[in-house]
Amino acid sequence: MTPQLMIQPSVLIQSGMEVMPVGDFMVFRFTPELQQRSDELIQRAKASELTPAEEAEMAGISELSRIFTFINAQLSASATWSPSKLDDWYNNEPNTSANTATPPNT
Repeated sequence: MTPQLMIQPSVLIQSGMEVMPVGDFMVFRFTPELQQRSDELIQRAKASELTPAEEAEMAGISELSRIFTFINAQLSASATWSPSKLDDWYNNEPNTSANTATPPNT
């Protein structure tokens, strides 16, 4: 593992995190402001324009994103909610299926 200079993700949580309900559980996500800052840093990184301070900031934001992804995956895996029964998804949809089987060459 290579050591990396970064802003601690815990510093970003207070102002950069929001919790949003999804069914019967909550998910963690970035506030619009932190998401915008992350997007800006990504664009500057693509253009190789990041300062060392911005690299540390981006590393902290990226680590916080990985943490949220892990936690949200754990929460969703243990959830009992689902958007609807699968059988109900297409009840009002017309049947647009087609038989694409072709007879074998004889």
